[in-house]
Amino acid sequence: MKLALEHALHARFLRGLERAGDHPAITVGDESVSYAAAHELALSWAGALLNVTGAPNATLGASDAPNVALGAKPVAVLTGRSIEAYIGILACLYAGLPVVPLMTEFPAVRTRQMLEAAGVAAIIVDKEGAEQLPELGLDLPVLAPGTGGGTIPLRGALAQPRAVQPDDVAYVLFTSGSTGKPKGVRLTHGNMTHYFGLMDAWYDFTAEDVFSQAAGLNWDSAVSDLWCAWGAGAGLVSVLTPAYRDIPMFVRENGITVWFSAPSVIALVRRTGKLQPGTMPSLRWTYFGGEALTCEDAAGWQAAAPESAVVNVYGPTEMTITTHRHTWNPLTSPELGVNGVVPLGPIHPGHGERLVDENGELSQTEGELWVTGPQMSAGYVDPADGVGKYLREEGRIWYRTGDRVRRVHTGELIYLGRVDSQVQVGGYRVEPAEIDHALRGIDGVLDGVTVGALVDNTAVLMAFYTGERIPPAVFAHKLADVLPQQMIPRHYRHVEQFPLNTNKKIDRLALTAVAAQALRK
Repeated sequence: MKLALEHALHARFLRGLERAGDHPAITVGDESVSYAAAHELALSWAGALLNVTGAPNATLGASDAPNVALGAKPVAVLTGRSIEAYIGILACLYAGLPVVPLMTEFPAVRTRQMLEAAGVAAIIVDKEGAEQLPELGLDLPVLAPGTGGGTIPLRGALAQPRAVQPDDVAYVLFTSGSTGKPKGVRLTHGNMTHYFGLMDAWYDFTAEDVFSQAAGLNWDSAVSDLWCAWGAGAGLVSVLTPAYRDIPMFVRENGITVWFSAPSVIALVRRTGKLQPGTMPSLRWTYFGGEALTCEDAAGWQAAAPESAVVNVYGPTEMTITTHRHTWNPLTSPELGVNGVVPLGPIHPGHGERLVDENGELSQTEGELWVTGPQMSAGYVDPADGVGKYLREEGRIWYRTGDRVRRVHTGELIYLGRVDSQVQVGGYRVEPAEIDHALRGIDGVLDGVTVGALVDNTAVLMAFYTGERIPPAVFAHKLADVLPQQMIPRHYRHVEQFPLNTNKKIDRLALTAVAAQALRK
């Protein structure tokens, strides 16, 4: 297959460069970098990476270069919120290498797990990432622009970005895993081409837009923000922690026109008393995903951003960012929803969906959602993680989402809940089994079970454990060594033994009911 740039994810940046070369591509706090400057930096960093990853001569042009992405090891970008984070991602793709974005807010133990699982060839770091390197204890080439501590010299800049094939991996994104370790999902350039082609067709993004970037760069919603903005030549503004004190003010001061976050942000804005009508007049498009969006929250945000469409999006990382969308309509959306939750909408064009009931039979109305199509990922880094999740039936490979849905008369889907124990916390996908594994590693704990209960429409984690009684502060301290903050339970309860269901298995539903009652007090 001939190498080409048109189906490369990074071709979107080149399109943005053509439209808005001198305009800001990225703003983080008081720092900004233009499209033109980001392009030159990424070419320089990409050439440096290729000099140490065993790739051919980095000075070759894209049309002459062999496809280094085939079988190439990925490169990790380990950073805080910084300009280097964004340039690092662009540099990896310019080099034709898969990128593994990692955030320094994760504990070093977890970061090391992901680096080892992905089999990275090198690491790009900013100041925060460089400070974490000694804790990782890995002997890997390090590109550390501006810190002076890297082992990769900046020489041999690329003349132009490398070409790729559609099946080449662009991103490796890690999600919580049920076996006590995170799972790496491999997303290809072809997956991305289909997704962003739909986004371009549906939405009128231009170089005049300003996108927020709320999620961490290791989340798929951040991938959407980044490449939608860059494909249009728009500016991207990172949402730093202080902004959450007054989101409407942040939106106004930065002229944000496109917002994407988890719905839990709406509850936060409401609690601060800032969710008032007309407070975000610059917004044109708003996307919420990662957890259930309630009709109450959608209506509240719509009133605060009266010129914005409010779109509820749904899709697992394994299916490349989103597969369904529903645009909020105050007249029709509430009557379609169930339990006050906004519908998921119809599936993206080119994809297939099926509903499978508890007996494994196809259903026309309700069941677990299975999906297939061009956005389906290339699977997990560890194929064992895909057992029971990717299934071949009737000549097609289907991904089992684990989400129970119902089809309404419009053909749209409504989210009903999980068929397993997985929960979404602030848009972050959490496998309670991974937390349970960490709990059992704490001295004095015999066994642990974690559940999620809804409080103000947001999932809150509670851990039940047997063994010795342990102060909650000890749990929080020990778990912080191995789990990101989003996965550390807020509440802990000692029990003599776990309740069992009729199959003599731990009754998670009963524990969830106990948690819900306790958290309502």
